[in-house]
Amino acid sequence: MATILIIDDSPTDVRVFTTLLERAGYTVIAVSTAEDGIERVRAELPDLVIMDVIMPGMNGFQATRILTRDPATAGVPIVMITTKSMETDRVWGLRQGARAFITKPVNEKELLASISGLLPGAA
Repeated sequence: MATILIIDDSPTDVRVFTTLLERAGYTVIAVSTAEDGIERVRAELPDLVIMDVIMPGMNGFQATRILTRDPATAGVPIVMITTKSMETDRVWGLRQGARAFITKPVNEKELLASISGLLPGAA
């Protein structure tokens, strides 16, 4: 069973994503800051990360860049989920190393399809 780490400062979004992902058979861990997320990824090496962009302190773009440039964590795929819907935001997120970029509100089928595409053989 694949483990997904959610890095998002919105308790509502975390609850929604956790419910959706657990129902799909994933194990879910959640943290509310990019800094905590980076530590958890390094410590636990989840199978995938769901990363918000707009958070207090370090933003999701910065955290994604740090994780994808660190050889120890570069293999963990990151899906950015954000309210930022401009094409430049999507391009920037992918340039930082995100493997997918989804805008809120999230379509459940789109999210699960993105995860399945990044985790062959996952739940």
